[in-house]
Amino acid sequence: MTTQTHDATLFRFATAGSVDDGKSTLVGRLLHDSKAILADQLDAVTRTSTERGFGGAAGGIDFALLTDGLRAEREQGITIDVAYRYFATGERSFILADCPGHVQYTRNMVTGATTADAVIMLIDARKGVLEQTRRHLSVVALLRVPHVIVAVNKIDLLDYDEAAYREVERSVLAVASELGVGAVHIIPVSALEGDNVVDRSARTPWYAGSSLLELLETLPAAAEVESEVEDFRLPVQLVLRPQGAVAPGVDASFRDYRAYAGQIASGTIRVGESVTIVPGGGTSIVTGIDDAGTELDVAFAPQSVALRLRDNLDIARGAVIAAADTLPALTRDLTADLFWLDQRALRPGARVLVKFGTALVQAMIPEITGRLDLDTLTLEPVDDDAQQGLDINDIGRAVLRLASELPIEDYAVNRRSGAFLVIHPQDGATLAAGIVTAAR
Repeated sequence: MTTQTHDATLFRFATAGSVDDGKSTLVGRLLHDSKAILADQLDAVTRTSTERGFGGAAGGIDFALLTDGLRAEREQGITIDVAYRYFATGERSFILADCPGHVQYTRNMVTGATTADAVIMLIDARKGVLEQTRRHLSVVALLRVPHVIVAVNKIDLLDYDEAAYREVERSVLAVASELGVGAVHIIPVSALEGDNVVDRSARTPWYAGSSLLELLETLPAAAEVESEVEDFRLPVQLVLRPQGAVAPGVDASFRDYRAYAGQIASGTIRVGESVTIVPGGGTSIVTGIDDAGTELDVAFAPQSVALRLRDNLDIARGAVIAAADTLPALTRDLTADLFWLDQRALRPGARVLVKFGTALVQAMIPEITGRLDLDTLTLEPVDDDAQQGLDINDIGRAVLRLASELPIEDYAVNRRSGAFLVIHPQDGATLAAGIVTAAR
């Protein structure tokens, strides 16, 4: 069998910030200077930039055009949708999500940050910390994104003034402290001129840290860290059984093959370890781990694998296979923070579907206990008499009552097993992303 080690080459990151802070320009500069742009795409962007009379660095290239893909985005010069891009350097492969800055598209920022190993927050050095900055930092804090990088952009427009940068740095650290955000990496950059984006700039001699790309190449991915500290969880997506007659030349024992496939949500599993299955509460021993025809000794998040167990248990899609004796008590009641993403408002008494891992259960939201005030960063009570609830882009706290018991954990304990989606029961639209603050 094969023993695999962590693939440290893949790193996911998202960009966020207020309107016109230069997110798309920064990403475009990063792609351009790391030589991740195909020649024909670069030619097309150069022609379009020339037609628009764009002036500036790198021969007059409008770097934002490298990421703004929608026609409306190109015409308005803003980002509306989450633009995903893939590129690689000699050190690592990247998946980036360029998120919009307008307040009405905050839901898209939540989408981009949910799976990110890091979020790059852009701040205009001339404007400092704005309400939308606080909003995005609140989302980052609630989602427990492992790494937060603050790029203080447009430092060239302030003649690379250290005092202006230090003032923004102090404001960022104060807000981060209020929100409980951990270590924050702050970098002075000029997306337009390329300072400290890929290479360190001689025009900021007072800054001794890494460039943006150097930081992205060296930060550990979330899976590397979490798989070592979080307990093993695998939501079962599919039960694998041979169908029909066994083909000639295939071992007849294949008739008895049974494995449980899914993506490991957290932790590490090894052949010979004990596991518990819910619902049902049965226990067994892992006798094999299969990865696309290859037998493994060990597997870890976020690999997609199929587990073979010693015992034939009643396991179906929606079940969870977990490290033995690590699952919390099953629960039907929980309190959660909801990132409301739909135009339709949430009101107390709403009936919804909750998607947890591969399980989908009916639920009701009997109470909305508060809404996050982004000015004071506190949870404000909701006026029940007026039947107020959560509107689009609101972040609030609510009580959920599930129709079936689930092994849901606090998000602070397990980032994957404490997250879920709220879905409209009629049209299947995603209404909210939720993180569990208390399972009861």
